[in-house]
Amino acid sequence: MLDASFTCQWLFRDEASPEGYAALGVIGRDGAVVPALWFVEITNVLGMAERRGRITAAGLQEAMRLLRSLPLIVDGPPSLDWSEPVLELMRAHRLTAYDATYLELALRRTLPLATNDKALRQAAVAGGIGLLEVRA
Repeated sequence: MLDASFTCQWLFRDEASPEGYAALGVIGRDGAVVPALWFVEITNVLGMAERRGRITAAGLQEAMRLLRSLPLIVDGPPSLDWSEPVLELMRAHRLTAYDATYLELALRRTLPLATNDKALRQAAVAGGIGLLEVRA
């Protein structure tokens, strides 16, 4: 289970870490599950980074090639049936709808979560969800 915050460490040098690159190797080999929301978030991150001069057009294309190479499994599109558990998680853990979406998917599929978001990490642990921990 991969969220956008975790993905960013592969896209921007100032967010890189040895553990992040080790996780990239694991995800590149074993795959990861993402909600459909992940694609919107990553597109926004890259588009805004280019707009702000954090990444060049060529760098953006390189990032897209990397992301396209990952064996990702996309969880189905959200529906109103999906909204209720997400709202419950938002309330219980004071999360955004975006972060609660990742938590809901990790809980529903019983998957460890790869995130750099502090509040989401805390909510995952509180919910009994493991965190992806990879040693460099």
